[in-house]
Parts: sequence; structure tokens; C-alpha cells
Amino acid sequence: MLTQDVRTALDIADLNQLKWDLNRLQPVDVGEYITQLPKKQRAIAFRLLNKTQAIDVFEYLPTEVQEELINSLHDVEVVQLVEAMSPDERAELFDELPAGVIKRLLQELSPEQRQATATILGYPEGTAGRVMTTEYVRLREGLTVGEALSKIRRQDEDKETIYYAYVTDDNRTLVRVVSLRQLLFTFPDVLIRDIASDRVIKVRTETPQEEVAQIMKRYDLIAIPVVDREDRLVGIITIDDVMDILEEEATEDIQKLAGVSGDEAALSSPLLTICNRLPWLLGIMALYIGAASAIAPFQAIISAVPVLAVIMPIFSNTGGTVGIQALTVTIRGLGVGEVTPKDTLKILRKELCAGLGTAVVLATTMFLLSLIWARPQERWVALIAGMVMATNTIVAVTLGTLLPMGLKRLKLDPALVSGPLVTTMLDTIGFLTFLTLISFALKVLHLPI
Repeated sequence: MLTQDVRTALDIADLNQLKWDLNRLQPVDVGEYITQLPKKQRAIAFRLLNKTQAIDVFEYLPTEVQEELINSLHDVEVVQLVEAMSPDERAELFDELPAGVIKRLLQELSPEQRQATATILGYPEGTAGRVMTTEYVRLREGLTVGEALSKIRRQDEDKETIYYAYVTDDNRTLVRVVSLRQLLFTFPDVLIRDIASDRVIKVRTETPQEEVAQIMKRYDLIAIPVVDREDRLVGIITIDDVMDILEEEATEDIQKLAGVSGDEAALSSPLLTICNRLPWLLGIMALYIGAASAIAPFQAIISAVPVLAVIMPIFSNTGGTVGIQALTVTIRGLGVGEVTPKDTLKILRKELCAGLGTAVVLATTMFLLSLIWARPQERWVALIAGMVMATNTIVAVTLGTLLPMGLKRLKLDPALVSGPLVTTMLDTIGFLTFLTLISFALKVLHLPI
């Protein structure tokens, strides 16, 4: 945590003290501090960092702050920072920069870093190729353990991780993997091929990033190799990248469930908030127009049986909540890899069993409330209200399970089924069923009003 002295150093213009404080703190803490500063003061604080600290801090800054600093620093300083970034972090930054700035920076990079960045940017967003780094330890099959350790000391000091070394043949085809632990505790004259494992867990460049995260979680990996279609090693994905992926996917799913598009943070600008939320709200309003249109033909029925106006909001809120509960659990299970579309019947059976118990309780409650609120001549409505509540509950858990499973089977994002969408569907189904049965009872059974 930053001390109060550091937080107020800019205010009291004690830049020497601030420089000393910022250069002794952890880069992640300095990055958080600079991000919280007013825009005019960020560049001042960043210039107080020594070169090594500045390079480390830059990777912890949000992309928008990185872009802001690029525009405020001299070209030489910018090139040094961008050159020192890991290829995957650099590619993420370039995704947000204007094309002209990207072209200028690429020209200033060393040929090796330019090629690494261009390689990553060449893969589609959301795939393993786009989030991998090209900095990894590669060993040839014919090396001994001693030769391998010597090579790592001489050439791989700046690699993102050295805990795994990947063994390839002359065509860069990935054949084995060996851990640093194995290398350190094996005699120097032993051949790498004799201790390395040929059971390599790997992903391809086109593998979706969320699938990569699930594989690494399943096998407790801190890094996973990425290969192309010819099984040639092109990069690795490390555990810190996977944590970012999981956070990104979880945020996206939560926002979609709530009817928020884009990447909206809690402190986003009001304009961004409007742009992310308003399209969904207009779409949901259009759906509710459909639900309201389903009610419109029954206005006379509602006027004749006033208690319906009291009962119907309960259908809306309760049915929607039941649906969102089932939807959230199903999407979460798919997101973390607990279940797959093959488990659809198993999950549906569980949800229906739970739904039946829930339906009995909710239907009984609805029946009793309707008896309390209805006039004596309207109490027959309570029976229909209880029946429809039970039916709507079963429909809710069914939709909450089958909709995301169906999207997943079609290889679409299950989170596309937002909570407001399910709520609107259930409202329409519940209102139509309830009012149709009430209308039937009045016209066919000649029940009193």
C-alpha cells in the first residue's frame, strides 16, 4: 500500500521525496498510484522513475494510461518502454493505439521484437495465439543437462518464465517438455531426451482463450505451450495471462447477464456507461412491448377481476428470478468447465427436481396470497394463480438450463442469453397463460365476478 506521504507528495511539490518513494515501491503499487493521479500529473510522476522501474511499471498500467503516456513522452523514451515490454503485453497495447502510432512504433522496434509482435497480432482476438508470448526456453533434443543449463544461463535470462523448457527437433516441432526442477537435480552428462516427458499438454494457436484457461486449471500448469497446425512451437501462455483471461471472461459474462455490453468499469465515463447500457435497455424495452401486447387483449378481464393487477407483478418478479438463478448456475458451470453440453439431461433433471420442490412452495404461497387479496366472489382466481405459478417455475428452470446449453452446443457464447431476455420471455409466457385461463374460466365456466 502507498503511504500518505507518497499520495500527497505531488500536492506539496516535494518531487525529490516522491522520486525516492516511487522507486523503492513495488511496480504494481506505483502503477496503481499513477493511474489514480489526475491526467496532468501522471507524466510528471512517471518521469520520476528510473529506467528499470519505469519499464516494470509501464506493463502494470491500464491500456488507456499507457496510450496517454506514449503521447506525452519523447519518442526515444517511448521506444525504450515499448521495446522492453513482453510481446503479448505489447500486442495488447497496440490493439488500442491508432494505426499511425502502431506503424511508427513497429518501425522503431528491433527486428526480433517487430517480428514477435507482428506474429501475435496476426492471430484472431480471443485465441491462444493472440494472448501467448514468444519468450520461452527452447532446447534441442541432443543436449545434455549440463549443456541445457549453460544455454539457459547464457541466452534465456530475459524469458518470461524458465520453469519449463520445451524440447524441439530441428523443424521446431514440439516433442518433449522438461521442468527446471528436473534439470537442477539430474547429473550434467544425462541427455535431455532421457528425462524429458513426451506427454506434452499443449494448445493450438486457434484454441479459444477460455478453453486454454480451463486446460491450465485442470492440469495445474503455470505455463502451456502453443503450437501451430504443423505442431511447431510458436509461444507459451503463462499463469498471469490466464488470470487476466479468467477475469475478462467472468466480467464479460456478468455484464451480459445484467444486460451491459462492452467493457465497462465502475469508474468509466458517463458517456461510455450510456453507450454500453442504452442499446440493451432499448432492446429490452422492445421485448417488453411484446409482453405488454400480450396483455392488451385482456384489459376487460383485468377490469372485471381487479385482483389480477395485484397478482401479476408477483408472476413477473418470481418467475424471472427463478429463471436467472438457473441461468447463472448453468453459465457458470459452462464457464469454469464443470459441465459440457453432454451433461444437459443430467443438469435438466437436477433443475427439474429442484424446480418441482420450489414450484410447490411458490404455488402454495401464491394461492394463499390470492385468497387474502381477492374479494369473496374472486377467490376462485387463487387456484389458477397457484397452478400458473407452479407451471411458470418449471418453465423458468427449463429455459435457464436449455438456452445456454443450446448456445454452447452451437459454439456460441452462453452469456448471450442475458437475464433481462429470460425475464421478458417468462413474463410473456406467464401472463399469457394466466390471463388465458382466467378468460376461459369466465366465459366457459360462468364463474361469478
